[in-house]
Amino acid sequence: MFETLRYEVDGRVAVITLDRPDKLNAYNTAMMAELVAAFDRSDADDRVGCVVLTGSGRAYCAGADISSGHAAFERLADDPARAGLRYGDLSRDGGGVAALRIFDSLKPVVAAINGAAVGVGATMLLAADIRLASSNAKFGFVFTKRGIIPEAASSWFLPRIVGISRALEWTMAGRMVRADEALEAGLIRALHAPEDLMPAAMTLAQEIATSGAPVAVSLTRQMMWRMLGAAHPMEAHRVDSRAMQARGGAPDTREGVQAFLEKRDPRFEEKVSDGLPDIWPDPLNTRFY
Repeated sequence: MFETLRYEVDGRVAVITLDRPDKLNAYNTAMMAELVAAFDRSDADDRVGCVVLTGSGRAYCAGADISSGHAAFERLADDPARAGLRYGDLSRDGGGVAALRIFDSLKPVVAAINGAAVGVGATMLLAADIRLASSNAKFGFVFTKRGIIPEAASSWFLPRIVGISRALEWTMAGRMVRADEALEAGLIRALHAPEDLMPAAMTLAQEIATSGAPVAVSLTRQMMWRMLGAAHPMEAHRVDSRAMQARGGAPDTREGVQAFLEKRDPRFEEKVSDGLPDIWPDPLNTRFY
């Protein structure tokens, strides 16, 4: 059981709902840990082919829970529950823990942004594969207005999604971004009326979950994300070649070809939980959260 979120499986889709509506789903250490645990659960469940991430109530996530006052970020950094999240003597950014866990998901992730997404509420979403939003959503990159900097690895994600100039404008000015501006910039794929958001997200997620071979879908997701940082297309070619060699004679590949020849739907049997082929050169074959 989770305290800060809900986890439900509908068909082949796991729905993870941030669930502190009285606090506008403000992010705390418990939510960080539970998001990691929820994605661990979806990774291990072969029924799940896609994940939808959303919020309860009128906000997606209002940012870090700083209700303790002006020293809130100091308290977040010193939270004993985060004692194991260190690099040497460096205490890790809690938003980055969730964002990197989403990045490392073995299943595709669709974000259904039902309302305001501010601070870590905006930056954690950048690791989702596809973002849909309600017409009343807004995005707040307000870090400089709190005297801090954009976190959750957003200096890597955001310029890749909206371009460096727009990313700098939003973050340096501490901007609140309207849904229509986010759509025009490519931060979100589509806007929906509030009552249509979850049906649209579920339709998309079910399509992703049921159309392709699960192992191939998982590999495709990781290849696309990880090659964003490649210095030369030859790096992608090497990874592609390893993956094609690993998948060429796989049972699902043979089934996909036979189904095409027989003009029927394929019946894929391979499971993500049985493991993915090791196609990554070091240091990419690493868990990041």
